[in-house]
Amino acid sequence: MSALLPAHPPKFRPPPAACDCHMHAYGDPTVYPPHPASPFPPVAGGDVETYKRVRDILGLTRAVVVQPSVYGFDNRATLDAMAALGDVARGVAVVPPDVTDTELERLTGLGICGIRFFMIGGGSLGWDDLDLLAAKTAAFGWHVQMQLDGRHLDDHADRLARLPGRLVIDHNGKFLEPVDIGHPGVLALRKLIDGGKTWVKTSGVYETSRTGAPDYADVAVLARAMIAHAPERCLFATNWPHPSKPGNPPDDANLVDLFAQWCGDAAIATRIMVDNAAEVYGFGRPNPADRHP
Repeated sequence: MSALLPAHPPKFRPPPAACDCHMHAYGDPTVYPPHPASPFPPVAGGDVETYKRVRDILGLTRAVVVQPSVYGFDNRATLDAMAALGDVARGVAVVPPDVTDTELERLTGLGICGIRFFMIGGGSLGWDDLDLLAAKTAAFGWHVQMQLDGRHLDDHADRLARLPGRLVIDHNGKFLEPVDIGHPGVLALRKLIDGGKTWVKTSGVYETSRTGAPDYADVAVLARAMIAHAPERCLFATNWPHPSKPGNPPDDANLVDLFAQWCGDAAIATRIMVDNAAEVYGFGRPNPADRHP
């Protein structure tokens, strides 16, 4: 069995319409050629058909396909994955500063609802592009998805707070070295969340943890803190197929169970996995009578 497929379902049963708010899709390099300048190779086996099997094993329903850095401004792999997933999918794209309104309208019609800024090296956009593209895409209802080293978040927080639309911060702030909850970057993240336009993904704890599996306790403390502080501003995600861990991905079932432990309550997990995702990504809300008890 592929290491990218969970060996068993999680113990926690996600609620109907639970959304994976951050996953990637890769494909045949002859169809989707990697950008020559990208430091990240495509993830072998990280195709949308494999993800469908992962989703079913984990008990998830909806997904947000995030444009991988390896494809630069070529969003075809993301769009094709969204089409393969159907109405239960939304997308986050990467577009150049000179993108036209016609192209933004086309992408919006296909289900794109955010623009990705990857500020840790290898991204196609930088800080000089942020204000222009945030304004352009906010006019179409898009949010800014931001990934940066959270240790520097305090330096950028005021600027991020002034963005015209919504902001989604990846992976608990993506602190490249584990920090405690009193770190200035964590305090800046909480302040952004308290401003009412920012959401944070409680995901990717395995990427920067030094203590490691199964609990990733040194980074999980941030996820717990964000959920306790503002569950209405948190999102759930797998980050499948885990491009930072090629050949050694984490156990996705364990990640789902860890998330449930951080929530401590099925109602909070439902709020995050279903309602918050519906608000940020424009999904319809399921009938409450259809939810798990």
